[in-house]
Amino acid sequence: MADTSKDTKIAMFTGMVQAMGKVVAVEHGPDHLRLTIDSQGLDLSSSGVGDSIAVNGVCLTVTKVENTIFSADVSPETLARTTLGDVGVDASLNLELAVMPTTRLGGHMVSGHVDGIGDVVERATCGEYVRMAISVPSELAKYIAEKGSVCVNGVSLTVNAVSGECFDVMLIPHTLDATNLQWLGRGSRLNIEVDMIARYVERLMQRQAPVAERGGITREFLSRHGYIKE
Repeated sequence: MADTSKDTKIAMFTGMVQAMGKVVAVEHGPDHLRLTIDSQGLDLSSSGVGDSIAVNGVCLTVTKVENTIFSADVSPETLARTTLGDVGVDASLNLELAVMPTTRLGGHMVSGHVDGIGDVVERATCGEYVRMAISVPSELAKYIAEKGSVCVNGVSLTVNAVSGECFDVMLIPHTLDATNLQWLGRGSRLNIEVDMIARYVERLMQRQAPVAERGGITREFLSRHGYIKE
């Protein structure tokens, strides 16, 4: 979930991790915390207070930035839905700056609004590749489809297979080298953001349900929604 209390804009990401940052400080408040992160090579020269950075797939608002180091507050809602509450000093976190109009969309559209936490249930090495099976809460599983997209710890991945509440992904050598997925194994917890298109489709279907129950699209329905004029 994004901390939007100070935001008046919506940030978007692609799930193409740009750097692995390192946590240099964690300040705990009564119901929130503040992370200070060294971006370690990620160019922050265009970032300032109020800008958004995806941290392990979570859209956070920058509250302070100096050279390669930035700070961001993590709200109670974000702590409840993500793994950021587990983070300690020296932890490696996947980082991505919000996209600009000229950014290549190499992954898929990601909002940084994490839907929930998944668990690694299996990790297997396949030559230079790694196959990872991840379980998710049942309320999220319905949004994950074979050959669809999913964002895992801020990394855009293609779903290879789905079985019940578990899905498989294949990690290529570049993904393993460039992200913190390289260190995760059975029992690791992950931030999961499902493809936003699936959520919009569900919402549209819910709005159409009353129409279907009345026997389909009627003249009254079309008139009420501005498709025809009486």
